[in-house]
Amino acid sequence: MIIGNKTFESGKEPYVMGILNVTPDSFSDGGQHNTMDTALFTTEKMIAEGAVIIDVGGESTRPGYTKISDEEEIERTAPIIEAIKRDFDVAVSLDTYKSAVAEAGIHAGADLINDIWGLKYDEKMAAVIAKYDKACCLMHNRENTDYTDYLADVVSDLDESVNMALAAGIDRDKIMVDPGIGFAKDLHQNLLLMNNLELLHKWDLPILLGTSRKSMIGLTLDLPVTEREEGTVATSVLGLVKGCDFFRVHDVKSNYRALKMTHAMLSAR
Repeated sequence: MIIGNKTFESGKEPYVMGILNVTPDSFSDGGQHNTMDTALFTTEKMIAEGAVIIDVGGESTRPGYTKISDEEEIERTAPIIEAIKRDFDVAVSLDTYKSAVAEAGIHAGADLINDIWGLKYDEKMAAVIAKYDKACCLMHNRENTDYTDYLADVVSDLDESVNMALAAGIDRDKIMVDPGIGFAKDLHQNLLLMNNLELLHKWDLPILLGTSRKSMIGLTLDLPVTEREEGTVATSVLGLVKGCDFFRVHDVKSNYRALKMTHAMLSAR
């Protein structure tokens, strides 16, 4: 997969995407990185610990989040993206589902648009990504949980997103998919999907797994958001075994080391 000026080969090694929430209200790290100095310090730390992509988010998508205007989201994210691209040789992802924010982020230097609605929220999003020949991550999400055949419906929903991307002219080598753990799914559904991630190989596209500190871990282990690092590592390891390529996490060092060790064992011949 091509992201910016970098090529990522599926199956060659696991790739860690470090989460940089420049919001005051994110569910696990709100307010920690929403100044330029702290954002750049955290970026440098995550790169040193193994991150090869930095995912910048300007609006919290936690349950019950407050939607903000395009302008406010752009004000939060664009300067940070510009500074990261200026100071570091790293791919930058922008976590947004709004086309105006995506376009502004691309002008600021974003290499990948990470859309939690899989191009379905904003009808202009696919065209913006295609216009600038950028990479994208298409996450599974839906407005309701009225599944008929849960696993088949998840695949079908994602199939729609992939077809939308291709129809808009986005190159196949610039598309990845995300199962959307924690979105429009209850605990059992999240666990079931984790155990069936191989279904997402249908399109022969890279898979991004984003489970970091999510409620699936908190509910399973009965732990608050501040104590979910080990649970996250466990999900990352299983994701790699199931064939995921990219791992979106808060705690880069522990996940990177666990993934590197797991990959070494899986690669032994």
